[in-house]
Amino acid sequence: MDPVIIVGAGPVGLTLALALARQEVPSVVLDEGPGKDEPRPARTVVLREDTAALLERLTGVALGDHGVRWTGWRSLRRKQVTSEIVLDGSEPAPLHIAQHLLMGFLRGAAAAEPLVNVAVDSRVDAIEQDRSGVTAHTRGPEGTWWRGSHLVGCDGPRSTVRKLQDIRFPGRTAVERHAVAALRAELPWEGQALLHRMPPWRQSPGPSAAEVTARPLPDGVWRLDWLLPPGKDLVTPEILLARIRETLAGWTDGSTPPYELLDTGVHTVHHRLARRWRAGRVFLAGDAAHLLGALGTHGLDEGLHDAENLAWKLATAWHHGPHEALLDSYQTERRAVVAARLRAADQVLPVLRGGGGLRHIVPGAARGHDALLADGHLGRGPLGAPGSYAGSPLAPPPSEAEIPVGTPPGARVTDVRVTAEDGTFVRLRDRLGRGALLVVLIAPGTGVWDRRHWVSAGVMPRLAAAVTALPHPAELLVAESYPGAPAHSVLLVRPDGYLVTALSGVRPADLYTAAEAALGGTVKEEAEAGSGAR
Repeated sequence: MDPVIIVGAGPVGLTLALALARQEVPSVVLDEGPGKDEPRPARTVVLREDTAALLERLTGVALGDHGVRWTGWRSLRRKQVTSEIVLDGSEPAPLHIAQHLLMGFLRGAAAAEPLVNVAVDSRVDAIEQDRSGVTAHTRGPEGTWWRGSHLVGCDGPRSTVRKLQDIRFPGRTAVERHAVAALRAELPWEGQALLHRMPPWRQSPGPSAAEVTARPLPDGVWRLDWLLPPGKDLVTPEILLARIRETLAGWTDGSTPPYELLDTGVHTVHHRLARRWRAGRVFLAGDAAHLLGALGTHGLDEGLHDAENLAWKLATAWHHGPHEALLDSYQTERRAVVAARLRAADQVLPVLRGGGGLRHIVPGAARGHDALLADGHLGRGPLGAPGSYAGSPLAPPPSEAEIPVGTPPGARVTDVRVTAEDGTFVRLRDRLGRGALLVVLIAPGTGVWDRRHWVSAGVMPRLAAAVTALPHPAELLVAESYPGAPAHSVLLVRPDGYLVTALSGVRPADLYTAAEAALGGTVKEEAEAGSGAR
């Protein structure tokens, strides 16, 4: 069978290629560039814990050794500290890492993966699709036609794939602008990130900055972002240097400390959302499908979740034939999550950026504003919390056997220690992304028993038989405990780590029905959908 064609070799495209390879699906990645990335210290990414874990599984690199997990978050207004959050392990800390390092790890993993073929200097200029596959043409001295089972456009905001499919990309331009600098200096908050609103020293020439963010990187490097006022005022090197000096002086003893300027830039945030993310065998992901990033939210994080969501669905269709409802669910699930995040940002933006806002009429509103911004940067709350698929078309029908646990259906499962079928102890997260459904039995005490004593005892034989009978490959795991789950409950988890359902005991029929729903419907329904596939 033909490989999946991925247009674009950025973080999302390479993540998708590696995620497909993990599920034994070949891909060809069409990279319009030379296959190298220029080191730009001012271009960094902030990853939530689950996203960093996804990339570590795919690259085999401990990203924490190359970035910084913040130890805290500090919010200031004028000269006053309004809040301080300690990230001591009781809640996940974001990982801040230079994007060129992340790209190097992804490119290295792709080069070592036999199922991933990266074709450099390959710019797509035509796409054709039929009932059995899709064909893409790349320009060059010797124009090349590439044949694939499906095609995914991960080619950024100016996506050629999106334009060739005539998909609209409405939204707002220049929602926010930031002047950015990466520099090496000693600041008073080692390991902590900082948000300073309305700093008192705003005296430098050029457009004033009502907000400054400082985020640490390894080796004493910091990324500083100054929020610029609306408009297109030019940020000259002289203006930026003056802003650096006054900011560093304001944060220390009044005099500018020694610093080494490594990189600068201007970052413009747009908010856009493609009308469609699927056109037959062609899909959009990452910045080709959506742009976001105001108020501290992180667009790349969402793009990587696009890749994770789409990978197991494409792999299922590639290995097991037509699954049109399953493939349709990619757009339904991911577009809803991103749309909700954009709506939240658009609702909050006028309050936070609209001059007086609520702070003149609501006591304590300023602190509430700072808390909203902290949520966006820390990946929590209405602006930054991970999305869920509660309204997914893949949700199973209501069942009397379903029970509530600490994770609601459609949300990402908690990472707990589990025992695999061979008796080894592993993390639940490490079993994700292999294409199989995961069935987790909650059985207190099994962690201290030898596998041969419990694998054939109690409910295990009946559950093992039920797992074998499921309509899709599944792996049986055993956990001593899971938040909110009673003993002998059974969790069904999607390959991308989202909970399908939790059942009270071994219920083969209910387990089968839930697994069937998670795949988009019954075999008969899929056959009918496939006969009329687009």
